[in-house]
Amino acid sequence: MKKLVVGLVVALLVFPVAGLLAVPIVLSPAALAACQASGQFVVTDVPDKLTATRNDGVSVTMGHAQLTHAATIITVGSGIEGVGRQGVLVGLMAALTESTLRMLANVAHPASLDMPHDGVGSDHDSLGLFQMRPSSGWGAVAELMDPTYQVRAFFGGPDGPNHPSPAGLLDITGWQTADPGAAAQAVERSAFPDRYQDYRPVAEAIIAALTKLASPGNHDAAPIEAVAETTRVVFPLPSGTWVRTSGYGWRDDPMTGRRALHAGTDYGATDGTPILAIADGVVTWAGPFGLYGQLIVIEHTVDGRRVASAYAHMWESGVHVSVGERVSAGEHIGDVGASGKSQGAHLHFEIRPGGSFQPSIDAEKWLAEYGASGLDAATSGQSACLAGTSG
Repeated sequence: MKKLVVGLVVALLVFPVAGLLAVPIVLSPAALAACQASGQFVVTDVPDKLTATRNDGVSVTMGHAQLTHAATIITVGSGIEGVGRQGVLVGLMAALTESTLRMLANVAHPASLDMPHDGVGSDHDSLGLFQMRPSSGWGAVAELMDPTYQVRAFFGGPDGPNHPSPAGLLDITGWQTADPGAAAQAVERSAFPDRYQDYRPVAEAIIAALTKLASPGNHDAAPIEAVAETTRVVFPLPSGTWVRTSGYGWRDDPMTGRRALHAGTDYGATDGTPILAIADGVVTWAGPFGLYGQLIVIEHTVDGRRVASAYAHMWESGVHVSVGERVSAGEHIGDVGASGKSQGAHLHFEIRPGGSFQPSIDAEKWLAEYGASGLDAATSGQSACLAGTSG
């Protein structure tokens, strides 16, 4: 790992300002519920090849050996208490960034060249999937050339091989609600902290391709397959209470200045403005989710097709539904806030045709296509270049 000359405390302090705007909601319905409950992910298949696209638009193709290492991260990680799906996601993002899921030997440790490896790295004396350095106390060369050992070391915790130092993911206070890229950086302490977020869609694609949920927990209370056709579609905020402050698409992140995909539409509104379910459906997430702050995700059936809607940045007290709850179109599900990565009170709203796993689209165009009540010719054009309301 490329180390910064800063302590772990400094790494933790970056959580509140790490990037969110290009982060998609790409969790499956079962996985969304499982994040709040508990459940172990089981690897069902390791394909020969998988191609996915990073946040920055770069296509990544992984072979069977790389996906086998991904399976190790998923299997070992999900078997460690406290890791869960979110931790597995962080681990995959870290290994993708550090080694592209390859076990790398290093000429700085000649013995490593005689051990099973997928390539030779050259970053100081770093080894393996997570580019861990023996000189930093992560372990001996033979240990770090063992993928299972590296995974256990990355996740750490009281049963980790390095407890309490170097700190693994479970040793990082607040990692569960931090942006996954920032959580990976807190363990890796890289000189290039922004890289991890680029690999989030790739990590999500790996989880989708390789796993199923073995113990869905309370998700059984609301079978997602049973979502009935909605009776109507409505706009997510009451008429006259909002102004569109940022649309869907590529833009310069107002907080980082980096070019990023804004996966939703932002509507500026007064703190506490009611947020409405856009259609009948089942709640699959309700609570904190990284820099989305307090987030609600609902799965619907609209015109015979599955679609997910997401509502971000409420305060904790502004979430009025729970996972598994069935809601009706127009139901008051939450209140506008500014939690997570936000410069002011607003609703960040996303639409994902096909469900939570699928790419987001322009939510406002979708609402117009389905004739959402509350969005008409007079209101659909509302916009403002208001500083301090986007996220």
